[in-house]
Amino acid sequence: MRRTDKKIDNNVRKALTIACDTALESVDGFKWLTHTAKYDYFPGSLLVVCVFDTQESLTRACEAGRDVYMRKLIQGSLLKIGVKFNHVQKQVRFDTEEACEVENGG
Repeated sequence: MRRTDKKIDNNVRKALTIACDTALESVDGFKWLTHTAKYDYFPGSLLVVCVFDTQESLTRACEAGRDVYMRKLIQGSLLKIGVKFNHVQKQVRFDTEEACEVENGG
């Protein structure tokens, strides 16, 4: 990773940490988030995955519109550092710890 890529990644990580901390306090069942990116095609390659504890929690959150809230929260945090999603619906995804356990054994 180039030095400029490391700097961008560090800023993205800090912005996502702020969004994560806010979501932990306000979205039931939300546990953590992670991101990946290919910096040759950034920000189009940026992918954020929001992880909930169970599928039931994720379903309830989506029914209550918390998925929209989380996308806006993440998008707002990243905009503060000058990063704008090309396709927020595709670039912010949702998953569960429960599904990870079933599919990958944890």
